Amino acid sequence: MDKLKVGDKVYNTKQDGFDDFIRYSFSEVVKLTKTLAILKNGTRLYNEPKISFITEDIGYSVARQRGTHWHLVSLQAIRNAQIENEKIAAYDWFEQKNFSLREKQWIYSKFKENNQQ
Repeated sequence: MDKLKVGDKVYNTKQDGFDDFIRYSFSEVVKLTKTLAILKNGTRLYNEPKISFITEDIGYSVARQRGTHWHLVSLQAIRNAQIENEKIAAYDWFEQKNFSLREKQWIYSKFKENNQQ
């Protein structure tokens, strides 16, 4: 459990309720003080690793926001963010799209084909 260093990449996740998508934010440590790590986006983290249980086992608390943690970026975190962003893009596309009857029939036929296999 090391302290953060300048150049470390970190991420945070937010979710508005259990039904919402997980939204990832990424940043980088650009400055250190005696007790804080300041991120490129201006967020100030206490530079003491703590047990988190939120997204990862170890996190760094946001100064003056007890329950918010940032975590060191890993390949798994990047992949999870990509997957979640694809879900958000698909959901947004369907929410904004008005389907014609022909398009609805085509989609319905594709679902029927997939269910028969």
